[in-house]
Amino acid sequence: MKKPLLAIALLTVLRASAQDDALLERLTRTPLHYVVPRADVPPRIDGTLGDLAWQQAPWTDFFTDIEGDIRPTPLYHTRVKMLWDDHYLYVGAELEEPQVWGNVSHHDEVVFHDNDFEVFVNPDNNAKHYFEIEINALATIFDLFLPEPYRYGGNALVSWDADGLKKAVHINGTLNRPGDTDQGWTVELAIPITSISIGNGPEVPQPGSLWRINFSRVEWDTEIRDGRYVKRTDPATGRPLPEHNWVWSPQGVVDMHLPERWGYLLFAGDSAMTFSLPATEALKNRLWEVFYREQMYRHAHDAFADAATLAVPADPRYALSIEATTHTFKAFLSAIDNGETWSIDPMGNIRREK
Repeated sequence: MKKPLLAIALLTVLRASAQDDALLERLTRTPLHYVVPRADVPPRIDGTLGDLAWQQAPWTDFFTDIEGDIRPTPLYHTRVKMLWDDHYLYVGAELEEPQVWGNVSHHDEVVFHDNDFEVFVNPDNNAKHYFEIEINALATIFDLFLPEPYRYGGNALVSWDADGLKKAVHINGTLNRPGDTDQGWTVELAIPITSISIGNGPEVPQPGSLWRINFSRVEWDTEIRDGRYVKRTDPATGRPLPEHNWVWSPQGVVDMHLPERWGYLLFAGDSAMTFSLPATEALKNRLWEVFYREQMYRHAHDAFADAATLAVPADPRYALSIEATTHTFKAFLSAIDNGETWSIDPMGNIRREK
């Protein structure tokens, strides 16, 4: 969630870095992908990840900083594995942590005020409406639906609940006991397909279905005072130090609410299925580059730009055209080989043109 700060993070970064090629490079890296196996037998949701079902699911790479390799490697390891069937998307997470703690204990309280693990999923792969589920070491859930990202004025619907969600946490050590050293905690979620399919097309994915997903871990710097964990503060302000944000697929900026930057989730029917970036996704990613360049140009010149003025580097695979005024633009990108055309506007509405 993290509104309002992350709601304006992207535009703030773009405004401060209008000519920052390094930022643009981070924002246009191809996201990571995961081929999720179909579960022959559903896993038992007890938080341990030890049953046979999970053995067929590979681990992701360890998480990195949300901005990517420009920041230090996370202090503690985090990784995820997934399974699916006709009823659930199963998520298992392993979080290394020498001091496991948690305070938030009521559903739909702001869980990321504790260390937490977060799931972001966009079944339509449209960079618009999506779902967020957060969980802490007490297994407290904060679940919400976003009709559109915060950057476009979207508001989180905290009243939405992932009906039928199954969840469990296992502590490899002790909870809320300062002074000892823990190994960490593991999370198991069974997310009902129907609960994240509100207005999102087919309720059950098929082999070959492509969703967007990402995972975040919020980690606070703490110290022990009077036998309790407390967040470390900035001596100058007295406020807690900024949290660490560690993720599976790097966002490029400190903002999880850029669904176009999330990783690809490919649903497999058998173990032989592999991931290859579809040509349509490559085209869309190129169009998002145009979107970011327009935002950078707008914050530098207080106007949007046509194709000639924007000077997007040529790509022989595509033909680009842009209709622009001071206050708006619409960019069209067509594949040379088959004429497939997509468009995007300042609100991030990306769609295939007929």
